[in-house]
Amino acid sequence: MAKRVQVVLSKDVTKLGKNGDLVDVAPGYARNYLIPQGFAIPATPGVIKMVEQRREKERQRQLAILEQARARKTALATIGLLRIAKQAGEGDAIFGTVTSQDIADLLQEKAGQEVDKRDITLPDINHLGEYQVEVKLHPEVSATVNIEVIAQ
Repeated sequence: MAKRVQVVLSKDVTKLGKNGDLVDVAPGYARNYLIPQGFAIPATPGVIKMVEQRREKERQRQLAILEQARARKTALATIGLLRIAKQAGEGDAIFGTVTSQDIADLLQEKAGQEVDKRDITLPDINHLGEYQVEVKLHPEVSATVNIEVIAQ
């Protein structure tokens, strides 16, 4: 069996790896395709050390983002009950509906927390009353916000 060489990918390569991965490939594949096309660089001790430092920086950055999301979750938990006024008809049915944009605007106004409307999961809100809304702050962190729909 032929000898394998190690290269560090400088771009994502389908079915091989992502940017910064250390992979073993055939010498001809590395010499004739990956290195000339700029997809990889030969793995030397200095390059491997640089890749490890870059990975550590990225890991620290992800941890900081996670901690920030946890702090935002605590801030959203302390705001209490949010009230939205809507026109209501017979049987406490509301005209229209409460949208995720309404919730995002309310969170910005009351809590000073900017939340993307796509990260808000609403139940079907067709009547007056209290509801729980889930706000996704991070892939691992989500907060629950209580809202009350009241008559205008």
